[in-house]
Amino acid sequence: MARVAALWRHPIKGHGREALDRVRIVQGQTMPWDRRWAVAHELARADGSGWAPCAEFSRGAKVPALMAIAARTNEETGIVTLSHPDRPKLRFDPDTETQTFLDWVRPLMPENRAQSARIVRVEGRGMTDTDYPSISLVNLASNDALAEQMDQDLSPLRWRGNIHLTGLPAWAEFDWVGRTLRIGNAELAVREPIERCMATAANPATGQRDADTLGALNSFCGHQDFGIYAEVTKTGEIAVGDPVEPL
Repeated sequence: MARVAALWRHPIKGHGREALDRVRIVQGQTMPWDRRWAVAHELARADGSGWAPCAEFSRGAKVPALMAIAARTNEETGIVTLSHPDRPKLRFDPDTETQTFLDWVRPLMPENRAQSARIVRVEGRGMTDTDYPSISLVNLASNDALAEQMDQDLSPLRWRGNIHLTGLPAWAEFDWVGRTLRIGNAELAVREPIERCMATAANPATGQRDADTLGALNSFCGHQDFGIYAEVTKTGEIAVGDPVEPL
């Protein structure tokens, strides 16, 4: 039986990942504190008034160094701590200390890219890549199968998923599109595969591009999809180790 191997959230879109042991997910919402903030670049129109597509934001597809950021969030205070192998730790409030963050991230930004300009937050939802509030699921067996085809190690953190799955055959997750999953006492409707971008080429330990993930997906699978998007249809708690059951 498939089970939850790990839970992850990304408090600031494209800027860090954070492991969880358990989480309560709510019908029609993203994972709590996942993509709660996003970093609009200087050419973006996003102002926090509503959802905006990923092209409006600084992210790993354009700035691979961002993929090496790790995060820790204090939900009581709203303080986020970011770490990166090439930067000192930063502890700040994304709602009130934008310039502190911009100064910290500036050395990671290439000169030929639009620079990060402001942090935005849309009240009541995370800034997922989808225009609906999605939660992403990644099958670790699919990651291992792709790594074997590429003859190199691939960290599953490249895929920036929320729920890592174990105990499932490689690529079997695509068979769940259109079905509902029960995880813990929550339920999620699987909406679609996730089409991947260049962010996945970067090593999450170093922030350096070192794997042709998109080329491999296209060569071995005939597409560049990896993982699936789901939407919460029943509120409940999920935890590492919980069974994942298609209904």
